[in-house]
Amino acid sequence: MRAIGYQNSLPIADERALVDLDLPRPDPGPRDLLVAVRAVSVNPVDAKVRMRAQPEAGKPKVLGWDASGVVEAVGSAVTLFRPGDAVYYAGALQRPGTNAEFHLVDERIVGAKPASLSDAEAAALPLTALTAWEALFDRLDVTRAVAGAAPAILIVGGAGGVGSIATQLARTQTDLTVIATASRPETREWCLSLGAHHVVDHSLPLADQVEALGVGRPAFVFSTTQTDRHLAEIARLIAPQGRFALIDDPQSLDVSQLKQKSVSLHWEFMFTRSMFETADMARQGEILNETARLVDDGILRTTLGERLSPIDAANLRRAHATIESGRAKGKVVIEGWA
Repeated sequence: MRAIGYQNSLPIADERALVDLDLPRPDPGPRDLLVAVRAVSVNPVDAKVRMRAQPEAGKPKVLGWDASGVVEAVGSAVTLFRPGDAVYYAGALQRPGTNAEFHLVDERIVGAKPASLSDAEAAALPLTALTAWEALFDRLDVTRAVAGAAPAILIVGGAGGVGSIATQLARTQTDLTVIATASRPETREWCLSLGAHHVVDHSLPLADQVEALGVGRPAFVFSTTQTDRHLAEIARLIAPQGRFALIDDPQSLDVSQLKQKSVSLHWEFMFTRSMFETADMARQGEILNETARLVDDGILRTTLGERLSPIDAANLRRAHATIESGRAKGKVVIEGWA
């Protein structure tokens, strides 16, 4: 089968950073679905793993987590899906990735593809939807108020893949005032179109901008990018006893800045449930099904920002370069096989 992977961790400008491969088609284990992949999207984790994880000697590493496709075959213990079902999912960090014609995934972390979306539109959603949902409802517990705080959330990086979903979920599934951050006119408009009540500029100090809105000190802050750069401002602006979540990987983080306000810190990692096969691992499939329902009901929309075709090494290198630039608006999706 066709696939895209790498043998050495290289800068994305190097043509060897991602190469076209011919690999054996895998066979499903007991709880696996074998999915014929129709579209994939690229996330920051793709670029991070490419640069940090050296493949085993002689074995290329295939990246990719988001996918939309059709179930080709199922394992002996599968109960939730059958061949021919259209699915979408975000995969597992410890297994080969979705940048391949056929891909194995545990049925518990798979959802039925939104019927109203194309494969490309659906492939933009899984990893970011799961991350945003878990951060908002499992980690920050945004439906539980913070005494004395403004019922508001600041989403740092509102135009990125996760921020784009978090903005929609916070606006449509809660009563919170949604404040997103963006630094360019096009990303500012993107955040407003997704439902943000206010947009502030993360290239400038945040605390004074948030205070000027007159909504009060937000109960919640969700940081999706450059948390180390913004932490001092977040500590200034968040309400006492507020709750703060992040998803990025700062080299260091001085969390003592949160102590005076008794701010709780929550680090969301979407792969935790599949990596440790937690008792609630199947919750991810449920979240994806609920996301699909919200999409098909017209409440959420896809965050597809750029579409490329076909799925090959050249286009994946282009997508990785866009992600690494930090200037992506929504998700970069690659669809179809040549």
